[in-house]
Amino acid sequence: MTVVDRVPPGQVVTAKWPVLHYGNVPRVDTSAWTFAVSGLVERPYSISYDELLTLPRKTVTCDIHCVTTWSRLDNTFEGVPVRLLLERAGVKSEARYCLVLAEQDFTTNLPLADLDRSDNLVAFKWGGEWLTPEHGWPARLLVPHLYFWKSAKWVRGFELLADDMPGFWEQNGYHMRGDPWTEERYGGRGLTQHEINRLRNRSKKGGVGT
Repeated sequence: MTVVDRVPPGQVVTAKWPVLHYGNVPRVDTSAWTFAVSGLVERPYSISYDELLTLPRKTVTCDIHCVTTWSRLDNTFEGVPVRLLLERAGVKSEARYCLVLAEQDFTTNLPLADLDRSDNLVAFKWGGEWLTPEHGWPARLLVPHLYFWKSAKWVRGFELLADDMPGFWEQNGYHMRGDPWTEERYGGRGLTQHEINRLRNRSKKGGVGT
């Protein structure tokens, strides 16, 4: 595959890794840090940062694509496979979506089919070095096949849901899925707080049709 074939429509390749996020870089104390898997799972759990580092690791080489139109090729991330974390929890059959939880109450949403993939990681290294705080240390989600805002920095957990729940950027007009190859950048108007609360309440009740 040529370089051109690896770059989605509307994207420009960069050698740098731009730093983009909303708000400040959080100051994280790893001695108090936990990662939790909750919601529609058989065995909800929470683990410490030290426990996360003892789990089996995987290295993934991938291209990453930002909704702001930059792409960076041939990145190497190291971390714990998302599938391992989901299997430990035992995802229930009615779960179809995940709300990804991160520091400072940041969230993003993913269909379970997009989260439960072999190349997805809870990553803590890039290019053989620990992630910098600006790029998500102590851990960030890696979902390389979607726009990179879905790979939430400073990730803290997964909440499995029956119905889709818009995250921070999705509430503000970004696309609910974010496929770079079909340019799913924006999804129309942002949601009102009433609509967000209605979706949240529906999800807590188990969703429609479950």
